Amino acid sequence: MMRVLLINFERGWRGGERQTLLTALGLQEQGLLPTVLVRQGQPLAQRLRALGIATVECGSVPHAIWYLVRSRQDYAIYHAQTSAALTWLASLKFLLKGKVVFTRRTAFPLRKDGQSESHYQKRVKKLRWKWSKVDSFVAISEAAAQDPRELGFDPLIIPSAVEFVPADTPHIIEFTDTHQLSGRYVLGTVAALTREKDPETTIRAVHALWQKRQDFVFLHFGAEGDAAPAAKALISELGLDEVYRLMGFESRIEDMYRLMHVFVLSSRFEALGSSVLDAFLYAAPVVSTNAGGLAEVVADGRGVICEVGDFEAIAAACDRILDDEAFRKDLVLTAVRWVEKEHSVDMMVQRYIDVYQEDAVPTLEN
Repeated sequence: MMRVLLINFERGWRGGERQTLLTALGLQEQGLLPTVLVRQGQPLAQRLRALGIATVECGSVPHAIWYLVRSRQDYAIYHAQTSAALTWLASLKFLLKGKVVFTRRTAFPLRKDGQSESHYQKRVKKLRWKWSKVDSFVAISEAAAQDPRELGFDPLIIPSAVEFVPADTPHIIEFTDTHQLSGRYVLGTVAALTREKDPETTIRAVHALWQKRQDFVFLHFGAEGDAAPAAKALISELGLDEVYRLMGFESRIEDMYRLMHVFVLSSRFEALGSSVLDAFLYAAPVVSTNAGGLAEVVADGRGVICEVGDFEAIAAACDRILDDEAFRKDLVLTAVRWVEKEHSVDMMVQRYIDVYQEDAVPTLEN
């Protein structure tokens, strides 16, 4: 029976952590033996344990690397879920008996603004070395595959998956009452307060929409990040304290999509945009930028696409969706049909199993 080690040592709970959990759960249901190497005490570790999935919890990076050294002959597959995890596996590749698989979930440009040519070349050299150690290279979208292809690699595309979670009706009612949402349109986003998510554009779009109509509130769910101070200052500066509400982390985020009359994502960089997939699944009409993989996802009438940074276009799209019921229903129906067909967990997991089984060394349970 094939033993698979998934590695995700990130803190917090974001899209990559959810994909790691869904992959592990799907592999276990298919009869494989997944184990997940995780950071001790983090949400991913807690959720994996609750689902009965084997974990190796380490409190530090050296502890995690030492585990990889000790387990170098224990797994048929070492699957890095993050770039940092791949760095560890690349360094240990000469020791590992099993196959190294990497899933690239980001689409940040290789050349950063203000970066010198020497720093750029160093970064490219490091990536070439690290990616050359991968036996099977996966990207979650064409956008995530673009840079590797420019450097001579050929990733297989396996999109992220979403899984339908039944509604917790009492929770939805309680949340609606607590935050006095009845009788208002609810717009929202699910995005960390980080620069790549560009919360300032979302805030400016909400302000522009507020100049036209005052029948809505905007709920921003997501963790703090490097853009949080500027975002909070802008909300106050524009007088949106009662309109633009920073909600932080929400454990039942699926129910929040169900409340939204419009879902907005103003990212500057995005490999795929799993929050958009969730919005599709729970019938929230989507307005997003065309950053990276979002252009692929919010295409063909599944949502409204705007240029990065164009807050006025985002505001106008939201206004149209709220006013045009037929347009809103058409967006939702098109998106739901597509996401259910193209982004199921079963499809994603089977594609990973096919990757694992290509020239993999089988192992038996101890």
